[in-house]
Amino acid sequence: MKKVLAFGTFDGFHRGHLSFLEQAKSHGNYLIVVVARDKTAEKVKGSLPFCSEQDRLKVVQDCKLVNEARFGYEDNPYKVIQEIKPDIICLGYDQKSFIEDLPKALEGMDLSPKIYRTKPYKPNKYHSSILK
Repeated sequence: MKKVLAFGTFDGFHRGHLSFLEQAKSHGNYLIVVVARDKTAEKVKGSLPFCSEQDRLKVVQDCKLVNEARFGYEDNPYKVIQEIKPDIICLGYDQKSFIEDLPKALEGMDLSPKIYRTKPYKPNKYHSSILK
């Protein structure tokens, strides 16, 4: 089994999110998605998400592409990676948070998953900041 790990806020789930998950799933056969907690999303994006963390998690859990969905940790964004030990990590085309320290964090956990960046899907139309 090839475990793929993807992260996101998934505020107002839309076709761009679906494309992200489709691309992530194409790299393995078991997709685990980490949904950002409200406080984490607020820290990263500067404001609280429109949808609550419980609602965002439920939408991702209901997506048929996703085998498992869970919250991340507010105090340590890399802790979930250590728990899951993914074979692959997929990052969104516009994902910037926690990325710069990711290689060092993985090295410290003695993990070496392949890292892929997904392609955007109509980013001028399907982006949470536009759809709010």
